[in-house]
Amino acid sequence: MFDVDQTCFETSVSEQVALTCDNLRIKMTYTQWYDSPLGKMLLAADGAGLTGVWFNDEKFFAQYLEEQHEEKETPFLQQTKRWLDVYFSGKEPDFTVPFHFNGTDFQNTVWNILCTIPYGHTTTYGEIAKQIAHQRGLARMSAQAVGGAVGHNGISIIVPCHRVIGANGNLTGYAGGLDKKIQLLKLEKALSPALFRDAL
Repeated sequence: MFDVDQTCFETSVSEQVALTCDNLRIKMTYTQWYDSPLGKMLLAADGAGLTGVWFNDEKFFAQYLEEQHEEKETPFLQQTKRWLDVYFSGKEPDFTVPFHFNGTDFQNTVWNILCTIPYGHTTTYGEIAKQIAHQRGLARMSAQAVGGAVGHNGISIIVPCHRVIGANGNLTGYAGGLDKKIQLLKLEKALSPALFRDAL
């Protein structure tokens, strides 16, 4: 018979239990509601960071929210609320909220590009498509495909899909509603009076 070191065995089991508990804490999703000037917003985060920010009435509401979740305030959600408080006061937040995506590789690529659009500025679906085509060594990339990924962004405002407009400057679709897109761009002073008139 082999001698089993009981101490090593117990340590190994306790370490596995600890790792399992840590993984569960990271994977468990927590939610909180936020009352914004544009309506109620659902915030979601796990142990690694923010995972979702949705307007209550948006097209793809809670699309990436885990089926099992708990309504509970966490440090990440508190930080998100502070960020949104600053943003809706008309100022650019000077801190970031840790977040991570749950999309496809293509969606994640588009969403990461959204994060590079500066506060108070806009870009077009076509420009994002050109950027991805250049990154991947392609002759061209579909602006329509980019539009689909932009529309499925699950972290509204913080990942600024509202800053993407049509090639001719038109304010095209926004999952949260075109009226909210207009208000967000006006808040950032990124919307010219001409664009605002055309969108009405």
